[in-house]
Amino acid sequence: GSSGLFESAMGSTFPKRGNYEFIKKKTEDTFYDPKVATKELVDEVFDIVNDRNKGIRVIVTAKSAVRQNLRDKLHLIKAPTLLIWGREDKVTPAFVAEEFHKLLENSRLHFIEKCGHAPMMEHPDQFNEILESFLKEVSAASENKQVNT
Repeated sequence: GSSGLFESAMGSTFPKRGNYEFIKKKTEDTFYDPKVATKELVDEVFDIVNDRNKGIRVIVTAKSAVRQNLRDKLHLIKAPTLLIWGREDKVTPAFVAEEFHKLLENSRLHFIEKCGHAPMMEHPDQFNEILESFLKEVSAASENKQVNT
């Protein structure tokens, strides 16, 4: 699952254990189309929240992501980088993708319309097409570079 389910989507505090409706609503808010948050997915998130050890790991990971802001180091990444972003992402909004794209000199940014925080779940075919195209392009560029050296 996406750690984003527990970032701003969950709010600033960890939800009260046992509050299934709260978890259901927050999981639905992660997606543009709330129907993507199937009962199975909501159950999985609910189980994570209610498992003390898993819940603590999620909180530690989310807080670490906030503390370890890597913005000032992104310019050091020179490898081809693909950013696939949901245009309607409420967890990590589109302006963040645009900022990452500016800071990553060799990046490609693709927005998927009518999509929230998990494009690989909401629009898997479109996500995979974008990814496959990028990987083929990077592979071809790498092969050309090897031939020319």
